[in-house]
Amino acid sequence: MASMSDQREDATPVVQGVVKWFDPAKGFGFILSDAGGPDILIHANVLRNYGQSSVADGSEIEVHVQHTDRGVQATEVITIRAPEGTVKAPLEDFQHFNEAELKDIPWQPARVKWFDKAKGFGFANAFGSAEDVFVHVEVLRLSGLADLQPGEAIAMRVVDGRRGKMAAEVVAWDVISRS
Repeated sequence: MASMSDQREDATPVVQGVVKWFDPAKGFGFILSDAGGPDILIHANVLRNYGQSSVADGSEIEVHVQHTDRGVQATEVITIRAPEGTVKAPLEDFQHFNEAELKDIPWQPARVKWFDKAKGFGFANAFGSAEDVFVHVEVLRLSGLADLQPGEAIAMRVVDGRRGKMAAEVVAWDVISRS
């Protein structure tokens, strides 16, 4: 992990920390720096530039920051990692898979059809398939996301669940396309 003193060519400090909270409806949240100091504002536009519309509370994050009259703000996301201590395969549908088997499932590009955080689920459409894929909020949380927006480009590892296709892991499409 980089420290606050790490710099890129344009002298923007790099900070590592943990997402304190992020509210997609408000369009912002805050990061607690590993090095201490004031909370760092992270705006939804900064996440969108990274390719995500949200980030789960407790996710590890590395960002470039700038100091302004109003405090420290994230200007660019470098990496996001799902919250520590999460256990893969939280749902009954995944109990017969081990983590290595889930990681061997290829990523499928998709678009979010709809997602309702209050209900705890939604659906996505995988490219090249007419069948909807169920997306559970717990899968999002374990993937480091808090919410999805209609039309958002994502990549999913899809398994056959008891009631049809289910996302076992979800990431922003831009994360996969950078890999």
